[in-house]
Amino acid sequence: MTSNSTEVTEFILLGLTDDPNIQVPLLLLLLFIYLLTLAGNGAMMTIIHSDSHLHALTYFFLSNLSFVDLGDSSAVAPKMVAALQSGNKVISYNGCAAQFFVGFARSSSTSWPAWSMTTMQLSVCALLAIGSYICGFLNASIHTADTFRFSFCGSNVITLFFCNIPPLLALSCSNTRISKLVVFFVIGFNVFSTLLVILISYLFIYIAIQRMSSAKGQKKDFSTCASHLTTVSIFHGTVIFLYLQPPSSQSMDMDKTASLFYTVVIPVLNSLIYSLRNQEVKNTLWKILNKLYPQSLSVSRRQAGNQRRNLPSGKMSS
Repeated sequence: MTSNSTEVTEFILLGLTDDPNIQVPLLLLLLFIYLLTLAGNGAMMTIIHSDSHLHALTYFFLSNLSFVDLGDSSAVAPKMVAALQSGNKVISYNGCAAQFFVGFARSSSTSWPAWSMTTMQLSVCALLAIGSYICGFLNASIHTADTFRFSFCGSNVITLFFCNIPPLLALSCSNTRISKLVVFFVIGFNVFSTLLVILISYLFIYIAIQRMSSAKGQKKDFSTCASHLTTVSIFHGTVIFLYLQPPSSQSMDMDKTASLFYTVVIPVLNSLIYSLRNQEVKNTLWKILNKLYPQSLSVSRRQAGNQRRNLPSGKMSS
């Protein structure tokens, strides 16, 4: 850094778009998704902790997943919405570091093996969850400290809508070559080792399901596995695209799309996939609503029953 350069004290998040014609629709869409994320993940945690029937291993991990997704989305989405509403894209140095930390902590805290949901005791699962949080905290602390020890003395414009490691290292006027290599190998090891463990766990799950005598039980377990595989594939696919591709092949628009999935879409998808496909969760939600609004729900049920009875015989609803 030269003597006449000025150290950066704040950053400018370039955002998703500068087109004024789509900023308002985009603002409304992002606000809707974030509110749905708050409602979905908040409801999942409330439902799981309020019903003793859902205090099983699977729901223990789903509750933790909802907590992590809620924190990650809250670190990014409100700033995006505020920037679209006010036009102020500035984020403080400390605010940028906080976003960076939460993103890395989340990526290290959500990849529990699928077999742990079915074969471990609750106490062991609790230790596994605590270990995941500790690893996520340490991983995020190391990468945050390493990245923000560099000098930022030139441009302060980040090409994405949140603080992430590739654009920050690109802005630094220090020598970041070693840090880029470390990030590449550390993230690569974490992603592919996690995928290997998940694939091995699903091999054992598949063998166990095939031994089941109940076709209904097999179908239920396969459905649960399909939901988990869907979220795992989306999550790891975006991580690989964001961090493990050569810089020369990166497209700004594609990076923004992948980043949007990683920070905004995946947290709401997790809650929707695991709640809408789970009959026990839906039944518990109905019980909670029935306690809060007994009269309204009773009227709705009677109206629905009357409508079915009034239908012609050839048009009875399923």
